[in-house]
Amino acid sequence: MKLAEVQVSYQSKTIGKEKIVSADKAHTLLLEHWNMNTFDLQEEFKVLLLNRSNFPLGIYTLSKGGNHGTIVDLKVLMAVLIKSIASGIILCHNHPS
Repeated sequence: MKLAEVQVSYQSKTIGKEKIVSADKAHTLLLEHWNMNTFDLQEEFKVLLLNRSNFPLGIYTLSKGGNHGTIVDLKVLMAVLIKSIASGIILCHNHPS
């Protein structure tokens, strides 16, 4: 029996050289990876993946919605976390409305 394999693009390198030690540092990093042309138009849900030392491993856009909401599928979120071997996460989304 063949089973489908979930594929998440992941490279084992940090995306930021600074340790995430505060909400301000996480906010700054996330904004650098957000499309500001759609920030006030479309709601998005992103996951900041961290290693054991709180250095960023990557940012994954889990979902994009409309102006009033976006859907987060917990099964997809868990698959991303397991496949990336993240030790910590920061979940975030914008409110364009």
